[in-house]
Amino acid sequence: MTIFRLLEHEASNRCTYAVNGKNSVAIMDTAREVSNADAYVGGGPIGSDDRLLDLVNTVVDDATDALGALQKDDGHWVFELEADATIPSEYIMLEHFLDEIDDGIERKLAVYLREIQGDHGGWPLFHKGAFDISASVKAYYALKLAGDPIDAPHMLRAREAILARGGAATCNVFTRIALALFDQLPWRAVPVMPVEIMLLPRWFPFHISKISYWSRTVLVPLLILMALKPRARNPRGVHIDELFVMPANDVKHYMRNPTGSLWGTLFIGLDKALRVVERQYPKNRRQRAFRKAVEFVQERLNGEDGLGGIFPAMANTVMAFDRLGFAKDHPDLVTAKAAIRRLLVLEEDRGYCQPCVSPVWDTGLATQAMLEAGVPQDSEKLQQAAKWLADRQVLDVVGDWADNRPGLRPGGWAFQYGNDHYPDVDDSAVVAMALHRMEDPALKESMDRAAEWIVGMQSQNGGWGSFDAENTNTYLNHIPFADHGALLDPPTEDVTARCVSMLAQIDEESGRVAVERGLAYLRETQQPDGSWFGRWGTNYIYGTWSVLCAFNAASEDMTAPHITKAVDWLKSRQRSDGGWGEDGATYWTETRDMEKESTPSQTAWALLGLMAAGEVDSDAVKRGVAYLVAAERDGARWTEAWYTAVGFPRVFYLRYHGYSAYFPLWALARYRNLQVGNANTVPHGM
Repeated sequence: MTIFRLLEHEASNRCTYAVNGKNSVAIMDTAREVSNADAYVGGGPIGSDDRLLDLVNTVVDDATDALGALQKDDGHWVFELEADATIPSEYIMLEHFLDEIDDGIERKLAVYLREIQGDHGGWPLFHKGAFDISASVKAYYALKLAGDPIDAPHMLRAREAILARGGAATCNVFTRIALALFDQLPWRAVPVMPVEIMLLPRWFPFHISKISYWSRTVLVPLLILMALKPRARNPRGVHIDELFVMPANDVKHYMRNPTGSLWGTLFIGLDKALRVVERQYPKNRRQRAFRKAVEFVQERLNGEDGLGGIFPAMANTVMAFDRLGFAKDHPDLVTAKAAIRRLLVLEEDRGYCQPCVSPVWDTGLATQAMLEAGVPQDSEKLQQAAKWLADRQVLDVVGDWADNRPGLRPGGWAFQYGNDHYPDVDDSAVVAMALHRMEDPALKESMDRAAEWIVGMQSQNGGWGSFDAENTNTYLNHIPFADHGALLDPPTEDVTARCVSMLAQIDEESGRVAVERGLAYLRETQQPDGSWFGRWGTNYIYGTWSVLCAFNAASEDMTAPHITKAVDWLKSRQRSDGGWGEDGATYWTETRDMEKESTPSQTAWALLGLMAAGEVDSDAVKRGVAYLVAAERDGARWTEAWYTAVGFPRVFYLRYHGYSAYFPLWALARYRNLQVGNANTVPHGM
């Protein structure tokens, strides 16, 4: 099939393309015209590339206008951020824990949970994913709390699926803790994590500074709950005994070695010893530990942006404050509850709870897309966006990252509206590159501070983690509490690539050694097939795009063997419709190559990666561009139901609703710019 016959085929099966559909007819007519001319990429009549470029121009112009219309009055963009069933389920459970039930909100969340139930009867971790026992047990319990009868067809299907896979006793640690709070299983089903952890010295093998920021903010208020072992108020007395293969109290072995290693066996033994010792802890020491935990949370409470800016930490904070006896009108408790409510996305008939919000990330990426699409740097929209971003640079708060980097001046950006204790280098690199492209001398100091902080956050192996340096105490992944495998924040390929791209783009002398060390790390971490792992985006497409951009920005020889191997891998993953798609299941070895459908965001990443490698005139790029031109779009956003991002691989997945807006626009605009400029190189870090 020729590229333009492919384009006509795609267009004939889609119906929504531009803002209010105003240019959909023009796009389809042009596609048919080019196809009828029998134009072939790479050898057809002169003008075939021009026809494709005409289509690209139309879509880019429409999508740019539509994305601009979504900008907030103060200059930022923010899109919904959707996870799986666990977050809305936990929101319902939280209200029943507190006996503060909003029936209207609960009804809407229940509608959402019913909608995303899988064909297998349970709930997946991402769109059309496999059954997940922990997500399914939480969703079932939340729906039962909301009043769904157990003989309803959807509840019956869920229960049968859960029991067929071992029942609720086989859930992960976090789910078992939630069930213990509701007295649905005994506390012996939960690993011992004494609140006295707060008093341990830094040299001790376990210390909260040795785990990731997200683990830290979730764990500290959770330590309070695990010490107090409170019982949820559960005003309707809802239980889920029917989800256990045998009564929960009769199950003998809840503790499992999460990795099967010798380390895991040793930690299981330590857990047994702690159960005996815990009852002997001096009361005054326990009270000191409580005070230190509360002080930690209150110092980082973060106003209505919430502890750590993430739902699990916020929810644990509310429950801990409640059971410590904070009055309902205590300012800290009131603030903590307000932070959670801000995560709700409520429509007329349905709703869900976001795990966090992503305005800085969205604004940095949307700004890059708008610049690529030709919006003038001095336009009001981009000037407002730049000011909004610059105003959110963290310059005064020395966060937890300083535990491993004392003396380093802050200079990064957080992911959320406010999270000053926890800026992340990935956001910081993206924002710095966007602001650098504005070419505004007034932003020079901001760039210098960002570069200084990012250079300082580089780990010894040359890579960068997201929030901390040297967060690599891998033995901690073997403790029973860490069965989710996401306790740490080690350096990763995608974050490292972003930092290399940023430092290379701004080209400051102070960053050149860091760039070389980062490039060496990236060469060492290339997969045997030529790809790179994607920690925060799904998956090898995301990682490979990120790394190719870094090599391009650092003026690597883009014909070098490791580059051509990556290019060949990307081309080999292109689907028959011209797009690219990669499933969340690729994080498991046995399903590493799984794909179900092409997606606009992953297609955009592949295109941006290939163009960074000098492939703008390749057949693969033109087929991918044609896929994006013809793909269904409603205003700024291409249609994309798939989850193409990750919170924690194999555990927690994300759907950024903005990814299907700014990434496809960015890729098409990049293609246009390189074609019109008769260029084969990308002049930016991303």
